[in-house]
Amino acid sequence: MQQPITRREALQLIGCGFGTLGLANMLHAGPARIGASQAPHFLPKARHVIFLFLNGGMSHLDTFDPKPELQRRSGQPMPGPKIITDERRVAGNLMASPYNFNKYGQSGIEVSEIFPKVGQVIDEFCVIRSTYADTSLHGPGVLFMNCGHQLPGRPSMGSWITYGLGSENENLPGFVVLCPGYPIGGPQAWSSAFLPNSYQGTHLPTNETDPEKLIQYIRNSRLTLDQQQHQLELLDKLDRSYLQHVGYQPQLEANIRSMEVAYRMQTEAPQVFDITKESEATRARYGDGDFGRGCLMALRMVEHGVRMVQIYFGKRQPWDSHDDIRIHGGLAKQADGPIAALVQDLKSRGLLDKTLVIVGSEFGRTPFNQNTGVTVAGVGRDHNEKGFTTLLAGGGVKRGVVYGATDEFGCKAVENPVHVHDLHATILHLLGLDHTRVTYRYSGRDFRLTDVAGNVVKDILA
Repeated sequence: MQQPITRREALQLIGCGFGTLGLANMLHAGPARIGASQAPHFLPKARHVIFLFLNGGMSHLDTFDPKPELQRRSGQPMPGPKIITDERRVAGNLMASPYNFNKYGQSGIEVSEIFPKVGQVIDEFCVIRSTYADTSLHGPGVLFMNCGHQLPGRPSMGSWITYGLGSENENLPGFVVLCPGYPIGGPQAWSSAFLPNSYQGTHLPTNETDPEKLIQYIRNSRLTLDQQQHQLELLDKLDRSYLQHVGYQPQLEANIRSMEVAYRMQTEAPQVFDITKESEATRARYGDGDFGRGCLMALRMVEHGVRMVQIYFGKRQPWDSHDDIRIHGGLAKQADGPIAALVQDLKSRGLLDKTLVIVGSEFGRTPFNQNTGVTVAGVGRDHNEKGFTTLLAGGGVKRGVVYGATDEFGCKAVENPVHVHDLHATILHLLGLDHTRVTYRYSGRDFRLTDVAGNVVKDILA
């Protein structure tokens, strides 16, 4: 005779039943699944984000924030008390930029001579010259700009965005990261952390030119698509059996979603990643470098519904210029054309109005030289998190304007300062998300991208 079940056992069995129904819906119904496109909190200005990350600390003083007083007083000591940077280095004398600045466009915004093509499209940009952060160390700085926190273990901005909005194309990831290798800090910068893992960034190496080889990172070359489909069906049965014993599991749902996307990517992704589908003239404008290929791939991904694409300029921190700031000239040659081409092509294809383009670094650099005594002493700049420049284009921001300012030497944000939390709050706002409402319960508290701070910078909204 079968023994009667307890109330606890009855509730557990009921829970398993609902979990299985939820899993079946997720596997077969499509739109209701985790990662599917979701409604924003209010009408968005932007639907996609492309984040061009010039990792290593691009110098605002030599690119987008001219300082005539710095030029005039170059070689003199920095006024006031002696500054010791967060790197525990004593500041040298004020150092002029080796580059000239020119006015561009109807706005007359001044841009360094090393970015002439960006200058030609500067009327599309809102130039924020008053960004500031909380750290001047590369690893924590990259995490802070990308995750809103200096320590690992927090979800990245791309993960929060796809968590809040889902993906527009179920055959492609909602968040893709393009980098020839890993920046400092590595995959932590695009991690979903405690969010379901279907929201983490999918990393693809931009130093690989063959789209078929790119797909190898997600393809099981030993199995056909039909064989993989049979595998998914078997896993479905195993998952159902597992749920009957343990109940509904959100992480399992996310794992299944990730496997399904990887399976479907194999048919659609090669066409999206194949930049040879673009004309020879178009490819020439982006160049054949890793960063240029990444920008062109980002354009094609946005066209196919990817929610967020982030392009890292290179491995580690190439814009780090402690010994010689003049390396910025060569770096800018690789970045200038692709950035301008991306903005122009987004506009010509009707995508700029609904795509927010971000160009920035984890921090800027100091107005004084760095006394390293290494190689070319006296012509490098140290890290500076107290004031630097971030550029925004498209996606609901004002165009052809400068917002905020650093002091006369470019050392600190003094007019309309924009903290990284403010920047993140504004990005989410442009996507139709209230940053205080995009939260996730974990370890006993509600987490969000902007932590417990952040204000939307309403003055830059179009």
